[in-house]
Formats: sequence, structure tokens, C-alpha cells
Amino acid sequence: MRWIYISPHFDDTVLSCGGLIWRQAQKGMHVEIWTVCAGDAPPGPLSLLAMACHQQWGIESAEDVLAARRIENQEAAALVGAETVNFSIPDCIYRRSPTGELLYPEEVFAPLHTFEKNLDADIAAALTSELQPDDMIVSPLAIGGHLDHILTRLAAEHLGRPLWYYADIPYLINHPEMLVPATEGLKDTLYPISKKGLGIWQSGIAAYATQILMLFETGEKMQETIRTYWENQRGIRLWCAA
Repeated sequence: MRWIYISPHFDDTVLSCGGLIWRQAQKGMHVEIWTVCAGDAPPGPLSLLAMACHQQWGIESAEDVLAARRIENQEAAALVGAETVNFSIPDCIYRRSPTGELLYPEEVFAPLHTFEKNLDADIAAALTSELQPDDMIVSPLAIGGHLDHILTRLAAEHLGRPLWYYADIPYLINHPEMLVPATEGLKDTLYPISKKGLGIWQSGIAAYATQILMLFETGEKMQETIRTYWENQRGIRLWCAA
């Protein structure tokens, strides 16, 4: 049996569940992180949104961004004891129509473009091709409303299999009011995380060096934010059907 964490982007699963993944790996469980939006950016000029992201990440080209983020993900996964699988869909800031039109040039918290109305089903088909019958599947709740997170949750729900859900960090911390509607009809289970597990979790997040400025402003604020979140419950929650 494998635990399969479905991650919209390279960092989302370790941000949200790094301490739990480490706990599971320490207990001898096989854990994998499957990143949906891990594909190369299509050719063409970057949008102002993508260029602003690149500036925060400290990397100019999309090719170099993807190379750096894949390496970061490998390092973070190794720290928490997980294997990685990458899928071929680009991040929404890069996606284009067949004619080259940028689909999301200004905003990632936007409605799904009509061109992508079937993308969740396509993602589900790609996931299905890699899944085994006994896999335990963990999906993001899509707290925060990032369209790639919404697509990932929809795709997981298309699988027609029992699902666990994790709360998207740092979106949950920034928008705690979104937890109740996102978990309607679900029940939660708290998995205790030790102080050592907290440290491993923080180290896993720190491996995503390109993302710290955008998500937490500084490494010190990341450490403090994750510690405070952990102190409130001394663990990580997953949700499943009631």
C-alpha cells in the first residue's frame, strides 16, 4: 500500500503535510508526492504576472525556474522520506491556448478558462494511469481558491475512489474562515507530530528556497508560522468522507 499525496505545485504537499509524511515514512510506509503542475512552460513571452513571480523567485527564465523547483522538490521529498512523481501540465501562469494566448496573464485566483473546462478530467486520467488498487490518495482541500488547487481537487474527486484531504498551507493560515466550507460533509483525524517531526517539516519547507519570499517573506517567519500552527494542535489533520 502506498500513500499518494497529490500536489498542485512542487511545494504544496510538503508545506501542508511535511511532518505527517515524515511520520509515515518513519513507520515504514511508502509515501509518494505526485506533482500535477510540473510540466515545462510552452514557448512564448512571459506575462507580467509570470515575470513578477520570477523576480520574487530570483530566476529569469521559465526553463531555469522549472529546473530549480524540480531540484528543490527532490531535496524536500528526500528530507521527509517521500518519493516523487511529476506530471506534464505547466503551472497556470504559463499555460496557453493552442493559438498561443496566455490563459491566466493577470491572476491565479481566477475562474477556470473555458479552454480548460475538461482539464480536471484529463488530470484524473493521468493520475489513474499511475495508481494502484491499494493506494491511499490524499488531495488538497483547495483552501485559498488557487485555480490549480481547485483543478487538483476536482481531478482527485473524478477518480471515484476514497479520498483523504489536507488543508493547504499557507492558505489555511491566511484564510482560516475557508476551512469550514471546504470540509463540509467530511470528518477530520489528527495525526500527532513530534517536535523532531516539526523540525523535519520546517527543513522540508526551507528546501523550497525560491518560494520563501513569496509565501512567508523570510525564512525566520516561515519557521515561526509553522511552529505556531503546530503548537495549536501538535499535529496535522486529514479529512475524509463522514
